[in-house]
Amino acid sequence: MTTTPPTGRSSGGPGAGPPAWRPAARRAMLWSSAAGLLLALAGALVAWTWRDELPAQVASHWSGAGAPDGFSSVGSFLLVGILLAVGLCAVFAAIGWAWGAVASTRRLAAGGCVWSGAFAAAVLLTSLAPQRGLADASEATDPGWALALSLLLPLVPAGLAAALVPGDRRFPSDAPVAAGAARAVLHDGERAAWSRRAAGGPGLAAAGVTILVTTALAVVLETWAMLVVPVLLAGLFAAMFAFTVRVDATGLTVRSVLGWPGTHVPADEVVVASVTEVSPFAEFGGWGWRAGPGGRVGVVLRRGESLLVERTGGRSLVVTVDDAASAAALLNTLADRARAAG
Repeated sequence: MTTTPPTGRSSGGPGAGPPAWRPAARRAMLWSSAAGLLLALAGALVAWTWRDELPAQVASHWSGAGAPDGFSSVGSFLLVGILLAVGLCAVFAAIGWAWGAVASTRRLAAGGCVWSGAFAAAVLLTSLAPQRGLADASEATDPGWALALSLLLPLVPAGLAAALVPGDRRFPSDAPVAAGAARAVLHDGERAAWSRRAAGGPGLAAAGVTILVTTALAVVLETWAMLVVPVLLAGLFAAMFAFTVRVDATGLTVRSVLGWPGTHVPADEVVVASVTEVSPFAEFGGWGWRAGPGGRVGVVLRRGESLLVERTGGRSLVVTVDDAASAAALLNTLADRARAAG
């Protein structure tokens, strides 16, 4: 069982009891959800003040040719926007609340909550603003820039929200690494490091298909603003499917080749490192940087051999990388050294 004495140091293994990260995850999800919903409500309120300037039935959907092909009352349109924000925010908040073991997951979830509310507000405002003063909503034209603005502008408050989430608390351990765990042979004073690149996998192929499909849709529909979608997806997938993995005296560092996302497990927080077999969909629901049940974080690019690092505070990290056995053995040895030094 992991305990946290008054000194702030942690002893023991991955054990039972409420994980130490849960209070931080709950706080982050509560305030970010509130912020996201307030943004959505603010956007809806502004749009509601325009109701006397809008047609009785506003255009709520546009065909690929740019002509409206769906209509609703102002109130119904605003309600759908608010429900969109609630639904998206609920998904992100659930991920952060249940699986926010590390700060990177909590930051992504908090940013997602705020982005959801801002996105809904942007959709409402950019859709209704061009219809002000129209007697018939069928005269409305699809503002090609609306989609780009609705996707991009919310990234600003989302980034701010992510930056406001505190980093992980330190939980160094005094307990020895399990005696039966694999270790590398290092002589006194000898230094060693291990590094590998983890990249590609089935997820990257699926990402490429997704980018091609969204690009083709934008071209076929002649909705050029939609090209922002494959551009954003390309950046996201580049960050999620190529990582450097390094073990050295400081611990384990896993970082995207773009610099973000990334995480670091200090050597004195390693309970034990080992090799495990991973099934991406069964354990993490897909490929890339993933959060799994119980707060487990996965950098999962393929099925098979993976490095499993169980750390203090009820957290664990899984990385699909070649030569995981060497990484685990060296990390256990360096964790022993960190405890001796501490």
